[in-house]
Amino acid sequence: MEVLGVPESDEPRMLKLTQELFGNADPDLNRSGKTITDAGEGVDSIQSVVMDFMMYFNAITEDRRAKPRDDLASLIANGKINGEPMGHLEAMSYYIIAATAGHDTTSSTTAGALWALAENPDQFAKVKADPSLISGLIEESIRWVTPVKHFMRTATADAELAGKKIAKGDWLFLSYPSGNRDETVFEDPFSFKVDRTPNKHIAFGYGAHICLGQHLARMEMRVLWEELLSRIDSVELDGTPTRMTANFVCGPKSVPIRFKMH
Repeated sequence: MEVLGVPESDEPRMLKLTQELFGNADPDLNRSGKTITDAGEGVDSIQSVVMDFMMYFNAITEDRRAKPRDDLASLIANGKINGEPMGHLEAMSYYIIAATAGHDTTSSTTAGALWALAENPDQFAKVKADPSLISGLIEESIRWVTPVKHFMRTATADAELAGKKIAKGDWLFLSYPSGNRDETVFEDPFSFKVDRTPNKHIAFGYGAHICLGQHLARMEMRVLWEELLSRIDSVELDGTPTRMTANFVCGPKSVPIRFKMH
């Protein structure tokens, strides 16, 4: 939020809107307080959240055009494409993806990692004893949780993949959790291993669409684990974790833990 240029006082609002957007089907996170199963109702709910985002960033745009600052919002508000001001929809899309992308993804990954460490005390002991494994813990937690579940792509040319014919124009469903548990790529893919090497996960996407915030996400998690692991001696589950009701960007909703500190 600091990079984007959102005031600290508005950060809780951005988090709530993010959770309402990605947790649209979850009664604990959406605006209706009920489980949404009807597609039309779901679209209406998402549109209302997007409208709130757009109203907020319309005001940000006006402010940054009048008084530019050294932040991403000023870059978007005053951005030009081929010498012309960026379109309204394009600008709003940039704002919204920048405001939402890092919230649930990084928090889901850290929560999922803590859940995995609580269930695998040998892995906790391993990274606790050797802080150089923190980078491995981060990569494995990203693979393990894969907070962005899928994207759709359109084939630009005829192709064949693993014996399957793909025609130009076909829609392709990219299932990242499945890819990150591919037995032909990962040894023992359904085990959580902080020292997994290599770890060629695809949780951040690949190529032109690779996650813009991947380095910031890794840095956030590195700082968290460096500070946390130096303070706690053990961690275990203190109840049954729950997951968000969602199928796009999602992860744990609640991870009750018991821990010891020194």
